Order: sequence, then C-alpha cells, then structure tokens
Amino acid sequence: MDESQPRFLDDVTVELVKHSASDTDVLWAARVSTAGEQSLDEIGKDPERSTGLINYLMRDRHGSPFEHNSMTFFVSAPIFVFREFHRHRVGWSYNEESGRYRELQPNFYIPGVERKLVQEGRPGKYVFVEGTEAQHKVVSESMEAAYRQSYAAYQEMLEAGVAREVARAVLPVGLFSSMYATCNARSLMHFLSLRTKSEQARVPSFPQREIEMVAEKMEAAWAELMPLTHAAFVANGRVAP
Repeated sequence: MDESQPRFLDDVTVELVKHSASDTDVLWAARVSTAGEQSLDEIGKDPERSTGLINYLMRDRHGSPFEHNSMTFFVSAPIFVFREFHRHRVGWSYNEESGRYRELQPNFYIPGVERKLVQEGRPGKYVFVEGTEAQHKVVSESMEAAYRQSYAAYQEMLEAGVAREVARAVLPVGLFSSMYATCNARSLMHFLSLRTKSEQARVPSFPQREIEMVAEKMEAAWAELMPLTHAAFVANGRVAP
C-alpha cells in the first residue's frame, strides 16, 4: 500500500502496554493506616477476602489507596480526541508523537455509520440522534475530499523543503495521532466518570462519542486488572473516590 495515500478509519486503538495494578494494591495501601508494617502481609493474600473494604473505601470516598498502582496505555485517535484528553491532568502523564520531529502519517477519522450525527436541543439539554443516509454520505465525501487536499498540501510543502513544524499547520484535527498515557486507578476512574455515559452513573455525563470510544477500551482493560475495584466503582454510581 502506498503510505502517502490517505487511510480513513472509524475506530480508535487502545493497548495496555504495561501495568502494575491489582486489587491487592488498594488493600495494603489502606491498611497501613491501622497495621503499619504489618500491612505488607496483604500483598500475598486473596483480595476477594477484602471486597468489603474496597467497597467501603469507594463508598466513603477514601481515594488515596486507589493511587498506588500504574497503567500505561498506547492510544491512537484523532487529534481532537487528544485535545479533550489532555484536560485530564491530575494523575496522568502523556507523551505524544510530534509533527516537528516526524512526518505525520495520512490516517484520518471518518465517523462510522453507527455514529449519531445530528444534535437536537439547546446547550445543556441536547441529544444526538441518528443521521440519514444522505447526511452520512455528505460527511464521508466532504471529509475525504478535505483530508486528501490538506495532506497533498502538506506533502507539497515538505517536498519544497519547508520544515515539518511549519507544514503541519495545514493538517486538520481529524488526523490520527498517537501517545502513551500513564495513570493510576483513581485518575482513570475520574476520567471514566466524565468520558463515558452510563445509566449506572450517579452524575450524568455527556461525552463526545470519539473520546468515549477510547474510555470504553481503557475501562475494559482496567476491569480485568482490578475487577473488585471496578465493580465497586460501578456499584457506587461511577463516581471517582
């Protein structure tokens, strides 16, 4: 495949690349307050025996025990997703690919047919509804044409010797970027509480669908690592402690 030809994608990529995260991490961190050095004994115990403690910590919002773990994700998504993502600063570390130092690849986002296209209602009370076949057609054709034109202009400037950091200005926010994002369970729960929509949430949230797609994949990976913590998060209304 010619790498200079645009690729049009309708999904995001999230990969858990490394982690040090388990339900046991919550337990020894919590029990040090009453057991001191004996809390280290929790490291080798079955966390299922302490489900009640995890639920208590979540319910009463004792948050710091949920910080003693780490997860690093590789994320590939449109630039406009990252601009929202980087608003989450507490408990997160990011490193994103740079258009100053590498030639950006022609991977662009076009909403899939399941993506709701039409916004109805006033700010604060709006909903998104299904688009028509004609609306999906105009979105796809308009985006493809704009992406092809902008990337051709980008390539033309690079071939003329223009610096990458200057030429990149012509590229749209629908371009895919990639980053590593590292967090702990507490910061991830805060992210999920704002960037997913769920009937189980005590406080409603209205995320843009594309960042919710990232959040859903992160949540699935985290739920496997810390199932008791995840279950307590859901049971307590998806509110970060």
